[in-house]
Amino acid sequence: MWAAVVLGLDTVSTLTEQRLLGVGTWLLLLGCLRSEPARTRAQVAIVVGYATVVEYTFAGVLHVYTYRLHDIPMFVPPGHGLVYLAALALGRSALFRAGRRVIVPAVLCLGGGYALWGLVASSRLDVLGAIWFGCLVAFLAYGRAPLVYAGAFLVVSYLELLGTHLGAWTWAHHDPSGLIAVGNPPSGAAGGYCFFDAAALALVPRLSPVLQRLRGRGSSVIMES
Repeated sequence: MWAAVVLGLDTVSTLTEQRLLGVGTWLLLLGCLRSEPARTRAQVAIVVGYATVVEYTFAGVLHVYTYRLHDIPMFVPPGHGLVYLAALALGRSALFRAGRRVIVPAVLCLGGGYALWGLVASSRLDVLGAIWFGCLVAFLAYGRAPLVYAGAFLVVSYLELLGTHLGAWTWAHHDPSGLIAVGNPPSGAAGGYCFFDAAALALVPRLSPVLQRLRGRGSSVIMES
């Protein structure tokens, strides 16, 4: 719902108004994180940081896709955090857990059909989408949280179709090398987003011992002082 509101308003917003949408998105993300455990907050921080670097590289420098005002909207970094939270919420929901044996195969069928459409039936050839769908297959088959990746497919596909339909952003016809055709949006965009999710899921457990040590040292310093 928030994506629909923000992207709808963004189609007619000035740069200042777009920044206000960004402030609202940051406040919503922070509000959603208040009830989340520390591990989830750390995961969201990693997703937002990683996604911001990707945004400024692929949109700002390489122009793989271009936003309406030719900037990186302020609502985009926290928006990535909300996308991750939405995928996480779906992945850990009772509905997804109960339907695990159906949901993952269904996502593979839907994603595969979408990628095939981009290759043979779309008016705009989409090779990148098929490549990213291959990444999604790997995450669903070998990732540590396939239900989260299945949730990401639903959320990201909705977001990309909505954003490009409204003209909030537009994908280039080819990648920077000029060799790989790109749809608008790429059919398997969720496979690209899953790299953000995978980074969060993989890094937080490795960083937790370090953070605990730092907290312990901080507590000892306070007690000594």
